Amino acid sequence: MPERIQDWWARRQFSRGMDVPYPVGTYREAWAHYPALVRQYHPEYNDGIMLTQIPPAADVLLLWQCEQFGHRFVATPTEQRERPSRERRRSVWCPECLALAKPKPVQAGVPVASKAKPKRPVPPVCSKTPNLAVGEPFASECAPKPASAVEAQMRADLFARLSVTQGFTAVKVARPFFRHLEVWPDILLPELRVALEYDSIGRHGLEHVGKREEADKRKDRALRSAGWEVIRIRTGKLQPLGPFDLQIPSVGERGLQRILDTLRDIRGPFMVDAYLL
Repeated sequence: MPERIQDWWARRQFSRGMDVPYPVGTYREAWAHYPALVRQYHPEYNDGIMLTQIPPAADVLLLWQCEQFGHRFVATPTEQRERPSRERRRSVWCPECLALAKPKPVQAGVPVASKAKPKRPVPPVCSKTPNLAVGEPFASECAPKPASAVEAQMRADLFARLSVTQGFTAVKVARPFFRHLEVWPDILLPELRVALEYDSIGRHGLEHVGKREEADKRKDRALRSAGWEVIRIRTGKLQPLGPFDLQIPSVGERGLQRILDTLRDIRGPFMVDAYLL
């Protein structure tokens, strides 16, 4: 199972008995075949670890940045190396650019013929989003109500421990997300610029899987592009989607402590502890 870069590096330090298990340049030759990935990788987003210190086949979650539009997204080295496949376009090296470009499939260098379909009119973007700067939190009149009692309890428990501004329900984003220029995380910690999501498969086992999981990834990319970080609380058999996601069976005292520790990993203990009640 893919793990965060910090956990992967610490495990390698322990297993190899060295502070630097892979010196800088160890895998330079292997990564030289992927210049697009070399340009997308930034050590400052990955705990200061250089790309040439990471084996191309490592099962580790890394944060990449699209060189064209600055989209940030999480993927393993294997996922990145396999992205081009049969669709040879520059946009395929970034999931968000790929979704926007929608390239036609190619077989042996010849575009596959497809039947032209009548274009549906593009639905208008909701005009209720206030005119704010990208990344600004606000109380949205379009935001859905809390989906579960567990989510509401987690919100209450967090705000009982952190002295942060309450009442915000949305973040302004740069690109439309389901016809809105805003996204609605379950919990917003505006002073820390961190959004929390509570994910379960739901009563019928259909929540946060398949296409809904893809929508969750799009939502996370939109938030990171707006300068926020995301922590997803993944319950049941749901696997982490990002570097700071937590697999927790239930959000009790231990779960809350893990969330606070993860906030410290993201923003640093001095900043997070300053808001503790």
